[in-house]
Amino acid sequence: MKQVLIKKGQAIVEEIPTPQVEKNKILVKVSHSCISIGTEMSGVRTSATPLWKRAIHEPQNVKKVFSMITTSGLEKTKQIVKGKLESGNPVGYSAAGIVLGVGDNIKGIKIGDRVACAGAQCAHHAEIINVPRNLLVKIPDSVSFQEASTVTLGSIAMQGVRRAETTLGECFVVIGLGVIGQITVQLLKASGCKVIVTDLDKNRIEMALRNGADVGIHPDDGLDIDVVNRITNGIGADGVIITAATKSNAVVSTAFKMCRRKGRVVLVGDVGLHLNRSDFYEKEIDFFISTSYGPGRYDSKYEEKGLEYPVAYVRWTENRNMQEVLELIAKRKLNVIDMVESIYSIDKATEAYETLKISDKKPLMVLLEYPENENKIKDIVCINKHEFNKARVTIAVIGAGGFAKGMHLPNINKLKNLYQLEAVMSRTGHNAMAVAKQFGANYATTNYNKILEDKNIDAVLIATRHNLHAGMVIQALKAGKHVLVEKPLAINETELQEIERYYEEGENTSILLTGFNRRHSKSLQEIYKHTSKRTNPMIINYKMNAGHIHLDHWVHTEEGGGRNIGEACHIYDVFNFLTDAKVTEVSATSIQPQNEFYSSKDNFVATIRYEDGSVANLIYTAMGNSNYPKETMEIFFDGKMIFLDDYKKINGYGMKLANIESKISEKGQLEEIKVFAKAIKDGTDFPIPLWQQVQAMRIAFEVEKGI
Repeated sequence: MKQVLIKKGQAIVEEIPTPQVEKNKILVKVSHSCISIGTEMSGVRTSATPLWKRAIHEPQNVKKVFSMITTSGLEKTKQIVKGKLESGNPVGYSAAGIVLGVGDNIKGIKIGDRVACAGAQCAHHAEIINVPRNLLVKIPDSVSFQEASTVTLGSIAMQGVRRAETTLGECFVVIGLGVIGQITVQLLKASGCKVIVTDLDKNRIEMALRNGADVGIHPDDGLDIDVVNRITNGIGADGVIITAATKSNAVVSTAFKMCRRKGRVVLVGDVGLHLNRSDFYEKEIDFFISTSYGPGRYDSKYEEKGLEYPVAYVRWTENRNMQEVLELIAKRKLNVIDMVESIYSIDKATEAYETLKISDKKPLMVLLEYPENENKIKDIVCINKHEFNKARVTIAVIGAGGFAKGMHLPNINKLKNLYQLEAVMSRTGHNAMAVAKQFGANYATTNYNKILEDKNIDAVLIATRHNLHAGMVIQALKAGKHVLVEKPLAINETELQEIERYYEEGENTSILLTGFNRRHSKSLQEIYKHTSKRTNPMIINYKMNAGHIHLDHWVHTEEGGGRNIGEACHIYDVFNFLTDAKVTEVSATSIQPQNEFYSSKDNFVATIRYEDGSVANLIYTAMGNSNYPKETMEIFFDGKMIFLDDYKKINGYGMKLANIESKISEKGQLEEIKVFAKAIKDGTDFPIPLWQQVQAMRIAFEVEKGI
């Protein structure tokens, strides 16, 4: 399918794989989408800014890059930054079309429904989009796709008016008469208000007057503050809604000065916010920020998970605002179509953006239309045609998130003597395409089944969200693929048992390797040479200074399974590796936090006893300090002691260890990829015995019961 991406100061139309129907989402074939000229052209300009200039204006991102260099090294950081800069960004946040597919848990929507969609994360300029339920509404029969494609802009204006809490007969000023300002004028009139408008463009003032504004003020008419005072008999406006976009601080100052005592100012646009206390203090003016389309915006539980806010407590959510905008259009109380100045075919999107860049007179609204195209549903896009080399393992990477792009894919590229990257699969087509191009894959896809059906593919590397791992592993094994799956192998006992049964019941030669990479590191390989020769049990004390992750992050949800299952399993595998023994007992205890900033689930101590008499202890905490190493380990055995310092250095006491030192933590990810290829090519045993992979997860499940 075709999609608009912003790259290096230009809008480019690219062919990318179509998205698949997902749980909690609706697949929509787009008829029209609306270009938000102010927001999107700002993004175009930013993407053209040289990196050094961006660094000046975005010091927080520079700090992230330096932190990444410290932890991951310069080369991998360069790969990540390069990929980010060259991949392009999807654009667009308001669209309308017809439902193609309905995911699980969706109610009230069926295939064939006409719908309007919102959201910068989904309502892109693309032939097919995947939209969560709360960012989608049905279109009334009398409303066209062209009109409905403006629903997001209408909702932004509506939320601004709601924040103003208007009452009949009040006088409001609207500063800035772009499309959101024009819609705001009409909504204020529908609310029974007198409306004064002001803008630098006389044509826009004239349009606002045609749409019901009572008075228009242009700078040529005199000082707008004085004009407002005259019109309101010296009282001042009851309120001002700012829908302008400028870096100037003068706009908000003017808005305060236009207001009466105890008036209110609502900020919808993007203006300078260096506030002058005297402008608002003496008159006790209320200043409100209007957040996008309304309550629910930027709340992932509402937008992505479909959590509804009870109408008795939150009367107007972003979804209800969207519905009301379309109702007003249907009743012809809101006119948006007169603001549409141009409609371009998706094939001409580059031309549309170039025109907007060079035009002195910016149009209010421009739409993109998507002609019928029988070939638009295409979930594979070919990029290269590398010849197959049987001496190498042909691999597909499933899930092209930050870890895959920053770690696994660069490592596969380093090992071209062992691997040929056949495909990259991601749920979002533009990401799959960008990553496949960056790392030289033959094709990009959004369809996991296409990977499994590809007989040229020997192995898959699964790096998706944790809750998808076990199901994808079983599918791949049944398709005859070797599997390297990022930890965790499973997030519950039922999933784990299904994988066990697969190997117990059938004859199969497919290798399964969970991404417990630490055992493959140079540090642990050296340590194992010594601990494997011990004559007595060991005591192992491992400290994981994991760092705080906000509790609404996906790793704490059902998608992640929590940090014990999702990350601490790494350490349980380290214990399994060093002891090479079965577990006899698992116990765990956790803190009881006094507030909701910390959680008992990532602040705990786990103790594991093994058949050989060894005892391993893990202290896992999110309460530490980042200046202290993330991972340290002490091992005591046979009058000796080994200290592991964050996979950068190991020290031996009462023994001599090989000299292993590194400026960055080397945790065995590269070595893991190597042993996986070797096991496939040589037909050797699993790099990690299956029982140890399973045992690591069972330890995690037992620990979970105690915390």
